[in-house]
Amino acid sequence: MSNQGIHSKLVTLFSLLLTLLFAYTAVSKLIELDTFQWRLERIPFIAPYASLISWSVPFLELIIAGLLWLPRYKIMALYASFMLLGIFTLYIVLVLKFSDSIPCSCGGVISALGWTDHILLNVSFMVLALLGILWSKKKYNTQTHQNTT
Repeated sequence: MSNQGIHSKLVTLFSLLLTLLFAYTAVSKLIELDTFQWRLERIPFIAPYASLISWSVPFLELIIAGLLWLPRYKIMALYASFMLLGIFTLYIVLVLKFSDSIPCSCGGVISALGWTDHILLNVSFMVLALLGILWSKKKYNTQTHQNTT
């Protein structure tokens, strides 16, 4: 099997893992929407937007999870995954650095992770998204080059 074949299978695996992560956390947040919003309201710089964020984040996660399975939107969804996880990671770092109260607004069992574990989980999934982007682009560029020659 060529590298391209392996990379294609790995991109599919990474898409599955990102889908599971986003679908799980989104559903967990929606099931406990009041708790999720309450936790957001406890964070001073987020409090004014807690209601909007409590609805938009889980729906954004679900949209990204769905787009990961549409070939036309896969690279865009991988970029969105990378950026959203980056925002979550930056949020954690800022809260750890500047807040006395550190509420976790995550969903499900992920909220039971320690902060270091949480950052490592996010960064690991960011690496998967980045590899998915690089390998998808490589595949796309290879196909485009073959079609023009």
